[in-house]
Amino acid sequence: MAEHKVLTTNQIAAIEFTSVRRAQDRLRQLRELGVVFAFRESYLRGGTSQTRYALGYLGARLIAAQRAEKPSAPKAYTERLERLGLWPKLDHQLGVNDFFCALATHRNPARLREMGREGEVSGLTQWWPEKRCTEFFVKYQGGGPDIRLRPDGYGCWEEHGHAVRFFLEHDTGTESLTKVTNKIDDYTAFPTDAFGVLLFSVHSTRREIALRAALRRDLGGYDPGLVIATAARDHSHANGPAGPIWGVWTPHSGDTVPRRYRLAELPVRGPSVEHRATNTIQPFSEAAFDPNDREILRRIDTPPEPADSAGCPDDDHDLDEVTLYDDTDADDDAYCAPVAPAWPNTQQPRRWAA
Repeated sequence: MAEHKVLTTNQIAAIEFTSVRRAQDRLRQLRELGVVFAFRESYLRGGTSQTRYALGYLGARLIAAQRAEKPSAPKAYTERLERLGLWPKLDHQLGVNDFFCALATHRNPARLREMGREGEVSGLTQWWPEKRCTEFFVKYQGGGPDIRLRPDGYGCWEEHGHAVRFFLEHDTGTESLTKVTNKIDDYTAFPTDAFGVLLFSVHSTRREIALRAALRRDLGGYDPGLVIATAARDHSHANGPAGPIWGVWTPHSGDTVPRRYRLAELPVRGPSVEHRATNTIQPFSEAAFDPNDREILRRIDTPPEPADSAGCPDDDHDLDEVTLYDDTDADDDAYCAPVAPAWPNTQQPRRWAA
């Protein structure tokens, strides 16, 4: 919670407990102690949302003590929690956290113990929130304006020794497609390809088709010099974002997605680092690189390779420029995800209840 601001009951249960009931019991105890703060949305037509949890004042003091930092004043921290309930980006943040929690559930320590796989390190091995990304992914230009990436999150997914690092852009449909595609400018100016692939997660198949068309129109056949993949949350899969839901976009791709790939099958980009021990302050950080490492910083200072629009594939059936990974038979590298019920909540919040 200190890293990612707010989590729902189901999200916490998915990454730490074997059942929602156990999560509710533990969270109730922590709430009574003041370690966590809980609130809900009340809907105009009745009913409430899941309980949302943020770090309470006692929890914040514990984290500050671990980091040898001075804690916030009680009044200031209480006001911060009150503002969180009315934060305009709350739904967006919950959506981003839902994406990463759906990946983190594959390495839930409680479930791994039950299956006799305790200590196994795979799945989601890095999860950086927006704030941490914004602080690190910045290229100082000297006389010109700095180039700063502002992804909704940055992660690393590992499967069978294959590690895919990625930037996440979680789209809720509230921004215009022009504003969404304009984000490509920063990713193109930054050496993005040296750190990972760019994922666009959108709320519907219709929005995904429109996004791919907008990318093709606005880039005009220009190769941005990075790997881009899109997915629609109503094109879901039992394995969540780790499943075969991703369609690779190229400058000459069609607006629809003829082939879907698992997250582990996307191209490998970014540094290869040895795993290190994680801790309670920075969970899901085994594959995280040291932000002060000279080799990592050199990747930022190295100019990106010039884009070459020639030789781009005509569609997703011929991806010479983007080599995809597949650990199965070479003739069976196409995956079509079944259509499943949409993820988003259809009720719209109108008022809040703490």
